[in-house]
Amino acid sequence: MAAGISSPGGILHLKHSPFLGPKPTQLQRFHGVLRSGRRMPNLTVCFVLKDEKLTEREEESNGVERAISLAESVAEKVAEKMARKRSERLSYLVAAVMSSFGITSMAVMAVYYRFSWQMEGGEVPYAEMFGTFALSVGAAVGMEFWARWAHKALWHASLWHMHESHHKPREGPFELNDVFAITNAVPAIALLSYGFFHKGLIPGLCFGAGLGITVFGIAYMFVHDGLVHRRFPVGPIADVPYFRRVASAHQLHHTDKFNGVPYGLFLGPKELEEVGGLQELEKEIDRRIRLSKNL
Repeated sequence: MAAGISSPGGILHLKHSPFLGPKPTQLQRFHGVLRSGRRMPNLTVCFVLKDEKLTEREEESNGVERAISLAESVAEKVAEKMARKRSERLSYLVAAVMSSFGITSMAVMAVYYRFSWQMEGGEVPYAEMFGTFALSVGAAVGMEFWARWAHKALWHASLWHMHESHHKPREGPFELNDVFAITNAVPAIALLSYGFFHKGLIPGLCFGAGLGITVFGIAYMFVHDGLVHRRFPVGPIADVPYFRRVASAHQLHHTDKFNGVPYGLFLGPKELEEVGGLQELEKEIDRRIRLSKNL
């Protein structure tokens, strides 16, 4: 909104003030009258008054535009992150399924051909068969205690520079900590190979030990990587009550509420019970149940 004030040229009669200097003489007045008779240009003074309401609307409009731009930027980043997560989950799922299917099928075929090959002569090696299956169960259980010890004494100690990647936000489908899974597969393959190509009780025990390590590794991958850390979907495994307790117990390990306990996986709830962590375990179980219902 604009307003204009105009004043035509002419003689301005002002009362003299002593602060403005000496009073003008008669001659000065006469010259002033002559000058006043000349045509003088109009003097126009314009005042521009800014509309406060319009300014507020402009500021609100600019604020809304900035908010929309920020929201679009955040939504774009979230969409990119979700797409990256889906790609990572798919990559790890493919790797997990291929490795699990390949290892499981080879283990089943190795067991079948080993015993069929040993029973070709008509004599059934009961002692060797019993030793193989007994040690396979023993090796699977023993791996839980080995993993607990190695987790505390090695991974959280001298090998922390590798295991630390598992306690930080993952960048990509894999992490440096996955190397430990490969190192555990080496003795399993060696024991299975020796037991498969040799006869006798000792080779049978070695074959059973390799089989037990393999079974534990597959179970560990599905429960730890799939169920706990959601690196790939595990389907109905998530609804099994005991596996839910195992996952909740391992999640408490990552919170470090009990100085890292539990360090084991499948016997993690028992470790928490020994340090008085059952109440926190129940809270974590309830949290995971609510989270699964909201998905």
